[in-house]
Amino acid sequence: MADGMMAGKVVLVTGAGRGIGREIAILAAQEGAAVVVNDLGAALDGAGEDQGPAAEVVAAIRDAGGEAVVNGDNVADPAGAQRMVATAIDAYGRLDAVVNNAGILRDGIFHKMSHADFEAVLDVHLRGSFNTSRAAATLFREQGSGAFVHFTSTSGLIGNVGQANYAAAKMGIVGLSRGIAIDMARFGVRSNCLAPFAWSRMIGSIPTGDEEQKARVDKLKSLTPAKVAPLVVYLASDSAAEVTGQIFCMRGNEVFLMSQPRPIRQLHRDGGWTPRALADQMGPAFANDLTPLEISGDVFSWDPV
Repeated sequence: MADGMMAGKVVLVTGAGRGIGREIAILAAQEGAAVVVNDLGAALDGAGEDQGPAAEVVAAIRDAGGEAVVNGDNVADPAGAQRMVATAIDAYGRLDAVVNNAGILRDGIFHKMSHADFEAVLDVHLRGSFNTSRAAATLFREQGSGAFVHFTSTSGLIGNVGQANYAAAKMGIVGLSRGIAIDMARFGVRSNCLAPFAWSRMIGSIPTGDEEQKARVDKLKSLTPAKVAPLVVYLASDSAAEVTGQIFCMRGNEVFLMSQPRPIRQLHRDGGWTPRALADQMGPAFANDLTPLEISGDVFSWDPV
């Protein structure tokens, strides 16, 4: 729409063929953006390719009167990331925002996790977010504006069972986003993270081996990907011009601003510390403030609103 929040903007959305990415691409177009719909079309574990889902999203946007083009490159390939940016420039002459949504899962209990499964998840989530961001960074610097929205997860921010690779990648993205925000603020470029709660192919892989897990998954099914898209579009827009370096969480109708690591207790000792002194003094002093070994469901323990 000509009067939408993203009117005149061009947005690259990775992993936009299905789920959350699809909803982001469609809403961005409804708000006036031209959209590069990137999707390799891989299976949940990253295998295979299929351009069909991305093409369907482009067709839906165009049928509604919007502008969109397909890109089928792999975010894990630096050259592919460069081609994504080139697709935007070739089609629309500019690029204003990058949404790093693409991802895969290869869950497993840590002592059984293979090196290949660890590397594959980092390649798509963390290195993929770097690749697309780096590909756009020079352009954003030259034009003096730009926005990155990266997808993190409560699996990293808080924790979940069987996702050490995914958690490592998603916490790495938090650091990446913060670093981008600090380095590129002088050029008018913003970078933020979002941890979504939404029913998708990736959430659908959560095991439901007992009644507690089944009940948790049943609650998640009510959280549609469409609920996440408005916050992404807002963060990509000029309306969020003063918002950068932050971590948000979206769960149904709830939006959260997440904390970031800062000192919470301090203790000093004249003459320095020994292992015994730490055991005798620091241990008891900090005991009540240690972060519990919780998982995401423990922290977000109430039903979605």
